[in-house]
Amino acid sequence: MTIKHFSALALSAFIFAAFALAQPMAASAPQPGLTASANAQSTPATSAQQPSAASAQPQQQPQDKSKRPSPPGTADCTINGKKVTIDYSRPSLKGRKLGTDLAPYGKVWRTGANEATTLTTATALDIGGAKVPAGTYTLYTLPSEGTWKLIINKQTGQWGTEYHQEQDLARVDMKKQEIVVPVEQFTIALDQDSNDSADLNMEWEKTRVFVTIRAQ
Repeated sequence: MTIKHFSALALSAFIFAAFALAQPMAASAPQPGLTASANAQSTPATSAQQPSAASAQPQQQPQDKSKRPSPPGTADCTINGKKVTIDYSRPSLKGRKLGTDLAPYGKVWRTGANEATTLTTATALDIGGAKVPAGTYTLYTLPSEGTWKLIINKQTGQWGTEYHQEQDLARVDMKKQEIVVPVEQFTIALDQDSNDSADLNMEWEKTRVFVTIRAQ
């Protein structure tokens, strides 16, 4: 082989090598037997990296009922060693008139404000002659210019404006008195006069209504 032929061959080999290096590398084929789901597992899920909407939102704080316009009140006593409790809310007159603007005569009244007023007794009671088994009840009233009625209702847990007469356990008369010093904020009290009885008193404006409760 002459030097001339050798030079030609070397030049051809150099050109071929340069051309091969200039071509893009083909994408590698997927490995046999690797499914799409397996490929997906290799990528971390974005949902795990993002906090949920529920966790991102601050939890709502419970309402401070003492700051309501009609704050909560409680009356309680012990009858024959058993607890009797009334939970209610205490609206204020604020210049309004009882019997017209508030607790209108002839209409069932929630006996307070907000949630329904509840009576909880751990013993069976006689309330104004009505037999009331141990348990929890809602108290409504029917105001009037004369005798008020106390309504003992078996439905519980509702808002105070919800009333279903078919759930009434009993209706009893309440005695009525006029008081000299007006009471601005509605008040319920259980005034005990013996170990087995107490007077359930309600006072507002210049009106007091009451009924005796005693152990059966």
